[in-house]
Amino acid sequence: MNVSVQTFSPPVMRSSLPIPEDLVFEIFSRLPSKAIARCRCISKLLGSMLVRQDFTESFLTKSCARPQLLFAFQDDSEVVFFSSPQPENPEDNSYVVAPIERFFEGMKDSEYVPVICNPSTGQSLNLPTLKTSERVESYLGYDPVSKELKVLSMETSFVSGEWISVKHHVLTLGTKKLTWRLVECCIPHRSSSKWICISGVLYYTATEGYWSSMVVCFDLNSEKFTFVNFMKASGKEMHGSTTLINYNGKLGLLMSEDTTSKSLELWVLRDAGKNEWSKHVYVLPPSWKDVVSEYMRISGMVGTNEIVLAPLFQNVPLYVVYYNVERNTITKVGIQVMEALQGKIFHTFVNYVENVKLL
Repeated sequence: MNVSVQTFSPPVMRSSLPIPEDLVFEIFSRLPSKAIARCRCISKLLGSMLVRQDFTESFLTKSCARPQLLFAFQDDSEVVFFSSPQPENPEDNSYVVAPIERFFEGMKDSEYVPVICNPSTGQSLNLPTLKTSERVESYLGYDPVSKELKVLSMETSFVSGEWISVKHHVLTLGTKKLTWRLVECCIPHRSSSKWICISGVLYYTATEGYWSSMVVCFDLNSEKFTFVNFMKASGKEMHGSTTLINYNGKLGLLMSEDTTSKSLELWVLRDAGKNEWSKHVYVLPPSWKDVVSEYMRISGMVGTNEIVLAPLFQNVPLYVVYYNVERNTITKVGIQVMEALQGKIFHTFVNYVENVKLL
């Protein structure tokens, strides 16, 4: 009797993909961030490739070429984010579609719990607790020199009839142990919720005494504060409508007196050390009053010629308004979202870029 014996070998697990790695990066860097999150779960090999720094940087580079509008509102204990394409050369009565993501943001007892969340990956990260009963303002920025994300948090206390910052803390993300460290600040001031990070510097408006006249600059690499006296340079107090923008790599302050104003002002910080500013005045077209509502807010500027405004209280469908300063035209663009969002208080941000780097 002839007996044949067959042997079976276990399947060989590939240690590399059957196509060149640079081609894999090129393909995946063109996918939306949600698809990247799903692809990371397909296999360990693919998952390890899609978290590598060279891939996340490649993805970010391509994302910078397709910035989006980002919307946010708070719903009970959650903060809801959704984004939509940022239209180029928008036309009246056009619409874009915005999907939704949700993230948690917390505050418990007397402990301030700052939370970092990335709408692109769906991740959120609770930072170490600042045990304080004081008010806290926090800002997030990126240092391009060290390639690190840092958080600046300030405790404010009621002193001599006004709120001023008393302690300043910095935390670097990506370290094995997340810890706050104190940094020195030589000028007492009251921070605000208006801020922006440009080329490794955090800028925020602040009050010194009873005047909203100051811009604080915090260098994320040296972790040093400098101060710019806006009122001294402009001869006027900073208006409550002021929005901080990135104007060709420079800090810009975009403001108007109110929604009935016939013009917008843009102040660009040319030299912080010398407190030098340039001023641009944009006279609005007559159609302005037919489009802008009482609760309209300046969201920012796209490039150097499109100012974007959005209502604070939105009806569904949502909309944003584009004011082209070169053509002096007003364009209304609708944002298609769920009917359940009717009447929410929204915050609208321009130039949102997806980043799939994990926290």
